[in-house]
Amino acid sequence: QVQLVESGGGLVQPGGSLRLTCAASGSIFSIDAMGWYRQAPGRERELVAITTSTSSSSANYANSVKGRFTISRSGAENTVYLQMNSLKPEDTAVYYCNAVITTAAHYSMNYWGLGTLVTVSS
Repeated sequence: QVQLVESGGGLVQPGGSLRLTCAASGSIFSIDAMGWYRQAPGRERELVAITTSTSSSSANYANSVKGRFTISRSGAENTVYLQMNSLKPEDTAVYYCNAVITTAAHYSMNYWGLGTLVTVSS
């Protein structure tokens, strides 16, 4: 069984920064991709950033966060981070960690964390 646990959400003022962390644990053979999605009230869940390796060149971002957010991944720790700078009120949402993982039984599956709330408000 695989679990994704997020941390780092909270309340921040506009222009501020937060760092989200997501740690994957369990019966993991390999991690093919890790990323972050978000869902604001009344809106559909959307991709924020995703990476397929520990290299920064493999990262892709939503246009709305390019230049402000940075995704990074620690392969040894099965962890993905989202550094969020210059936060705006429209970034307010529940942020979900997502990972495509091949388990020890060699099944490739899509996993989600429970989400962490980010609120940007003065």
